[in-house]
Amino acid sequence: MLGKVMSFSPGIPSPSLTPSSPPPAQTTLPVRTIPGGYGWPVLGPIRDRLDYFWFQGPETFFRRRMERHGSTVFRTNVPPTFPFFTGVNPNVIAVLDCKSFAHLFDMEIVEKRNVLVGDFMPSVRFTGDQRVCAYLDPTESQHAKIKDFSIDLLKRSAPIWVPTLSSNLDVMWDSIESTLSTSSSASPLVPLQKFLFAFFSRCLIGADPSTSPEVANWGYLWIDLWLALQLLPTVRLGLLQPLEEIFAHSFAYPFFLVSGGYNKLAKFIEKEGKEVVERGKVEFGLGEEEVVHNLLFILGFNAYGGFSIFLPKLLKIIGSDSTGMQQRLREEVRTKSCEGLSVESVKEMELVQSVVYETLRLNPPVPLQYARARKDFLLTSYDSAHEIKKGELLCGYQPLVMRDPKVFNDPESFMLDRFTKEKGRELLNYLYWSNGPQTGLPSRSNKQCAGKDYVTLTASLLVAHLFRRYDSITCNSSGSITAVQKAT
Repeated sequence: MLGKVMSFSPGIPSPSLTPSSPPPAQTTLPVRTIPGGYGWPVLGPIRDRLDYFWFQGPETFFRRRMERHGSTVFRTNVPPTFPFFTGVNPNVIAVLDCKSFAHLFDMEIVEKRNVLVGDFMPSVRFTGDQRVCAYLDPTESQHAKIKDFSIDLLKRSAPIWVPTLSSNLDVMWDSIESTLSTSSSASPLVPLQKFLFAFFSRCLIGADPSTSPEVANWGYLWIDLWLALQLLPTVRLGLLQPLEEIFAHSFAYPFFLVSGGYNKLAKFIEKEGKEVVERGKVEFGLGEEEVVHNLLFILGFNAYGGFSIFLPKLLKIIGSDSTGMQQRLREEVRTKSCEGLSVESVKEMELVQSVVYETLRLNPPVPLQYARARKDFLLTSYDSAHEIKKGELLCGYQPLVMRDPKVFNDPESFMLDRFTKEKGRELLNYLYWSNGPQTGLPSRSNKQCAGKDYVTLTASLLVAHLFRRYDSITCNSSGSITAVQKAT
């Protein structure tokens, strides 16, 4: 099974120059001053913050500035900022095309120290007073140890990945069906989050939440609150303004508000995941606290948090389609999985994988990527080059980057088969959702998501499981499920 999981990524011809290749030291493109600016101190960042959260929203914020400056590279401010973020510098250089965006993954010219969500970093109290791997640069010694440990976790989970996924998905769909038997619709979010928490606890930590009724019932909610308090200053909620600006974006909330749930989860990992914790200590030279809090971050932030954003969108896209997508997916799934659901059978489902990739293209779980210039260098876009100074912060808004019309035909549309056949596989070089291209290889020397291939595998398995269990699924405009038709 391990070999099957690790070979899940399709073989892709290596292009002559991949987007993750270092930009040339010299260029024939004209060197131009980066347009845009930061405005007056305090006033400029406040204006941009209100546009970003209130008057425009993130996508319109970036799109209008790109149009105004006639450039996919420009200077602007991004939240959080004034009044209670005095140590945070909101000044960034936005990069919004595939060519310029690729610089964010070249570790020779950029660093990733403490820039997971920009210049703002949540208090380390949220992670047990540990700077977990997500905040470390590859040049820091602990990064290699923790990244290797993370990759090892995934490799060791391979034998139980598919059966654990399938059994927990059955529980999830049983819950949704039960709700639909008494109601006209069922939100998939809570059943989905319960599934994710149980599944990843078992596969990544080796822990069964059912051993602790309190953790089983409340664990996923503790993670939700823990995530929310860390990210509130950076995320648009869509609540009533100006209340959202006053209470969500003006200051950072303290850890003690969620410390009870977080500490119980840490104790759960220490007790029920003791074998994994011990392996991190003995085989990778990590301290016990370091192992526990990195495991909790991997479980709660990377795995549970990312899938809680991504999977509801995937289900909504499938359930609200009226173009015949479901019929084509159903036929492929049942043709390719006659002998049962497995990694190998999903590997043969080209359309299923393409739907997952296309959903990630239009709806990346982490919309913003950041990197800080490690040294002075020339950043190249399609028609010009720009001088970047050491220490400047680059910011890429992925939903626009992956709508780059120079790379993707009809970029605003969802195309079921965009990533099929040879041309579609070449486009995976520009699918950046994982802190690097889909064709990249996570390693201790980069910041690409250790579970990149497991994310697309898991999502593809979910789609395949769906169409083995049901003939069709219907979702309304809010993403709630209104009907499922059992397989015939």
